[in-house]
Amino acid sequence: MSNQQENTIKETAVGELLGMNFFIPGYQRGYRWTEQQVNDLLNDINEFKPETNSWYCLQPLVVKELKEDTFKRIKEEAASLEEVKNLLKGRWEVIDGQQRLTTIYLILACLGITKKYTIEYETRKGSKEFLENISKESKSEKAEAEAQSNIDFFYMHKAYKTVEKFFDEKKNQEHFQEGFKDKLLNNVKFIWYEIDEEENPVTVFTRLNMGKIPLTNAELIKALFLNRSNFGTGEEKNETLRLRQQEIASEWDAIEYTLQNDEFWLFLNQPGDKRPTRIDFIFDLICEQDALEVGKENTGTDEYRTFRYFYNYFKTENPDIGFCWKTVKKYFQIFQEWYNDLELYHYVGYLIEQGEKIQSLIDTWENRDNKTPITKNEFKSTVIEKIKDKLESCLDLDKQYEINKDTAKTKCRPLLLLHNIQTVINQNKQMENSKYGMATFYKFPFHLFKLEKWDVEHINSNTTNPETDEETQKEWLVNIYLSADGKLQDKISKFFDTEDEGEKNSLFNDIKEGFHSEKEWSVEEKNRIWNYTLLDSSTNRSYGNAIFSSKRRIIIGKDRGKWIRIPKLKDGKLEIPKAEDEDAPSAFVPPVTKHIFLKYYSSTVGDNNYWTKEDATAYKKNILDTLKEFGVTDSSSNKNNK
Repeated sequence: MSNQQENTIKETAVGELLGMNFFIPGYQRGYRWTEQQVNDLLNDINEFKPETNSWYCLQPLVVKELKEDTFKRIKEEAASLEEVKNLLKGRWEVIDGQQRLTTIYLILACLGITKKYTIEYETRKGSKEFLENISKESKSEKAEAEAQSNIDFFYMHKAYKTVEKFFDEKKNQEHFQEGFKDKLLNNVKFIWYEIDEEENPVTVFTRLNMGKIPLTNAELIKALFLNRSNFGTGEEKNETLRLRQQEIASEWDAIEYTLQNDEFWLFLNQPGDKRPTRIDFIFDLICEQDALEVGKENTGTDEYRTFRYFYNYFKTENPDIGFCWKTVKKYFQIFQEWYNDLELYHYVGYLIEQGEKIQSLIDTWENRDNKTPITKNEFKSTVIEKIKDKLESCLDLDKQYEINKDTAKTKCRPLLLLHNIQTVINQNKQMENSKYGMATFYKFPFHLFKLEKWDVEHINSNTTNPETDEETQKEWLVNIYLSADGKLQDKISKFFDTEDEGEKNSLFNDIKEGFHSEKEWSVEEKNRIWNYTLLDSSTNRSYGNAIFSSKRRIIIGKDRGKWIRIPKLKDGKLEIPKAEDEDAPSAFVPPVTKHIFLKYYSSTVGDNNYWTKEDATAYKKNILDTLKEFGVTDSSSNKNNK
């Protein structure tokens, strides 16, 4: 829809359409509603219980007034005063909503309402007359013949018979038809959306139908904001009013543009939220929290609930468009404030990822319980307390997992994620305080994190790798080659040169026994936080119980989006293959996961073939140091100190 053209929007009861004239242009398909769809509509209307100021929504009826010589039509077509009145109402091109409009017409006909509205299909000559006579000839041979000769008439006739059957089954219920008729005429309403005369109806139709993008709450609400009648009395000069409309339209576009940035959007939302106009998110929050204090009782529960909330506001005695738009901007500015603040971005983003409702965070930010503003630091303190609540089940770093379903390793996922996030915060603070003076050099990318499924992965595989397959043995050996003495290097070279499988196994076992004696991990030791990290599900499932060095190579490849091959040993020289030119499946690797496989936390590199207990201890210490302010403890250190 155009940004600054003034589209008319209002709620219009079915009774208000009586006597109007509608035209279905040739670019639309014909009437195609099935028996099921007709019955669903009838049952929905029947089950709707009207209350004060409540109405059943038939969704938008998008129309454009046809500019034609009305007086010429009156002269040529009008045979009575009633027809003159109807022609003076003009003709309306139906751009969207014709299926429901036609079905409502059929229901009106079945209820015996003689003064309906007219519907004429451009591509179906005689459609107006067929509909006008459908109640008189529904059972006649002529009607049956016409229905069989024309696919549109066939569906119309079938739909009418469905409506007839519905009322026949209710004929023993006293006053049923009268009650249904009254409800239909007065409590069943379309959202009347009249596009500006300068808009191209075919473009609008294509947008709404071919792309399967429905008219959104935002577009309906925008029409309310830009409607001249909602800017108060006529005392304002036209130029001032026009500038105010342009200002709102411009600010609207800027908000939508920012929300369309996935980094910003996925900081606040989940990837499954694919609404085409994202400013709807703000409108939904305003409705949910009744921020305009208009009440939510009569807004319904369907997809246009939010529009009706704003519509009800603009229909109050003294609607203030300035206050309403400031409320929209206030919500957006809150999100901007969170997004642009280093700590708030990470802490709020973490809480949202952990399931915290944005409404709750907004309430805290505005201190709605006490109705007195709080400072940003006070808000941060409250947010940190909320984070502590999320960590309640995994505060002890010595906790044993995988004992039963209540101690599943997934229980420590909140802690692992927070370690990543606080690591990023600390790195930023160090850069800010260093000679670089950079306030924010890297943010945790929630938009990437949310696009993956995450496993709590064992760093040292839960099931021990027997290291019997040749590829594992090769990777193990090349990782120790450079640090081995000359004699051991000769044995490793011999392993690569021989083709005899038995000799290979013998050499490998001999080398391994003489070079390294890895301390065994117990099952209990493997299922503590020091042996867990976050890894995307596809990577985790791809390498099974591979040795540490193999996992390291695969993860680095995923991070770079390149295939990284195992180095080769030939004629006593290591050949490091270049990363393949073709792209490989890539994935976001969380910073802590990357640090683990680079042995970032260990004071010395040690053995790259294994995740040792020394590495694990250093990793656990970093978690403790990083997350101490959140109440994280290590009960094992308390035991050791006794």
